[in-house]
Amino acid sequence: MDQFWENEYIQIAADYSVVILCLIVFLAVFEIVTKYKNWEEIKKGNVAVAMATGGKIFGVANIFRYSIEDHDTLLSMIGWGVYGFVLLLAGYFIFEFLTPKFKIDEEIQNDNRAVGLISMIISIGLSYVIGAGIS
Repeated sequence: MDQFWENEYIQIAADYSVVILCLIVFLAVFEIVTKYKNWEEIKKGNVAVAMATGGKIFGVANIFRYSIEDHDTLLSMIGWGVYGFVLLLAGYFIFEFLTPKFKIDEEIQNDNRAVGLISMIISIGLSYVIGAGIS
């Protein structure tokens, strides 16, 4: 059985499967945290929500990329990925706090693409910083 788990293809499939499941859970958490429904807004064509959500997806995937590169067990990879997600979520709240003149969620829900773009760039940028820290 050890030979089965040492197979590179099996390891890639296991990492992939776990990251997809974590991504679904993390997106559900983001859905709870935001005041709008991501997928309903995207279905309506809200580009700002699509950019912000895309940035979150990229950010989480990038954090897991670092985690997979530097941690040899599935559990440690998940642990560091969850920790990175928590830091990314904290970055979201800091972004909201640092913009007291307007509400990020309301602007993104109203399809303010400038705010959606900044939100996406923050998620992507922080994912590199978080990833470098966990590697």
